[in-house]
This record gives sequence, C-alpha cells and structure tokens, in this order.
Amino acid sequence: MIVTVFRSRLKPEAHEDYGPMAARMSELARGMPGYISHKVFTAEDGERVTIVEFEDMESHRGWGQHPEHRAGQIQGRRDFYSEYKLQVCEVVRESRKSAE
Repeated sequence: MIVTVFRSRLKPEAHEDYGPMAARMSELARGMPGYISHKVFTAEDGERVTIVEFEDMESHRGWGQHPEHRAGQIQGRRDFYSEYKLQVCEVVRESRKSAE
C-alpha cells in the first residue's frame, strides 16, 4: 500500500474558492483504479493534513498523472497554498484492532 501525506496551509484569500476544487479532486480520486481511501483533517492552527491510500505505486502514479488532478495541482500551487509538504510512503508494516 502507498500512503500519501499532504500537509498544507491555505492562503487567507483562498478559503472560499478552495472548497469546490477540493470536492472535485475527492470525487475524482474515489474513481481511480487502486484507490482505497482518503481523509482530511484541519488543525486548530489552520494546517490541513490529507492522508490518501492507494493499493500500489502504479495506481498512485495514475492518480498523480491524471490530467484533471495535474491541473488542480498547478492551480493549488498558484492560487490556494501558501505552503505545502508532500510525502509518499510505502507501508512496511500494518496492524489494526477493530471494534467488537
């Protein structure tokens, strides 16, 4: 499994316009082959963290290279993000406990 951690901060003037683009990117990701899940968290200080899971590197690359996602990345860098950090990680070990 490939896990992407995307940490970002929005420009103050970008909050209103960011929502529709983010919703479209979420919709698009859900339809990609190999997609498992994604969640977005926002900290009290405004930092946003998105965690995305794909089955393998090939499906992760497919998402990264999707034309509409590429356009969203360009728009994000230009219009929305004051800063960001992207980490792509391969899961080495996983354990879990489910609710009973």
